[in-house]
Amino acid sequence: MRYGFIGLGHIGRYLASSLQRKGYPLIVHDLRKEAAQPLLDLGATWAECPRSLAEQVDTVITCLPSPGATQEVLADKDGVLAGLEEGGHWIEMGTLGRDEILRFADMARQHGVRTMESPVTGGVHLAAQGDITVLAGGDKDMFDMHLPALKTMGSQIFHMGPLGSAAVIKVITNMLAFIHLKAVGEALMLAKRGGLDLAQAYRAIAASSGNSFVHETEGQLILNGSYDIGFSMDLALKDLGFALGFGREFGVPLELASITNQTYVEAKAVYGGKAESPMIVKLLEDALKTELRAPGFPAKLL
Repeated sequence: MRYGFIGLGHIGRYLASSLQRKGYPLIVHDLRKEAAQPLLDLGATWAECPRSLAEQVDTVITCLPSPGATQEVLADKDGVLAGLEEGGHWIEMGTLGRDEILRFADMARQHGVRTMESPVTGGVHLAAQGDITVLAGGDKDMFDMHLPALKTMGSQIFHMGPLGSAAVIKVITNMLAFIHLKAVGEALMLAKRGGLDLAQAYRAIAASSGNSFVHETEGQLILNGSYDIGFSMDLALKDLGFALGFGREFGVPLELASITNQTYVEAKAVYGGKAESPMIVKLLEDALKTELRAPGFPAKLL
């Protein structure tokens, strides 16, 4: 199986590196060639455009930041669908809405190309370790065919069902993470204002029934003051928008998600859309003129 990989951003570069290191020789492309240099150093081959990449492989994997980017990479005259042969496969590992992945899959089908969605969750640090979680949606035979490659990128791989299923569960997991992040900030602020040692409070929460993955990971970056999780306000708002859309469609009142979305809107207005998503906690710190800092916590998760 010959794989090509397009989209070497915060997550994609690590997913592609895991494939390359585990013996899958890659053809790679990104808007910035310098983003591909670590992969080229590992032996990957550069393609000048998505079409050129697709002409050299059986399966194209993309990890792209927005539906607009996916549209361009797929359907441009120098796009993937102009280069993949009939019977080829396309796997999208970025986060798309369910309706969007179904629309793009229909475009691919018209070119004789099959589609699988495989968004990932767990954070940049787990992607770097090859330990991220992969949520797949699509035909089971296609999933089984690509499972060995997926296992090089992640430690837990879930086939969620037909195409579109992974988009729903990925949005759910991200929605929970953003809600948890808001709760972590409020909890740490209570501890600070209550006169507790924040490092000890962090450890106590981590050992309690109130613990969460977000507390264990992003909580450290808040206490360091870097907030550097590699995920922006804009991306968080995109995913929360998907979640609120599903809430309307499925008739589920998402009160906590709505409140959290408003906090992100406010934080984006103050810090900008490119700011790190944990900076919603800085919004609380600034409002109360109280910093949440403790020694011994890392600026980045490794």
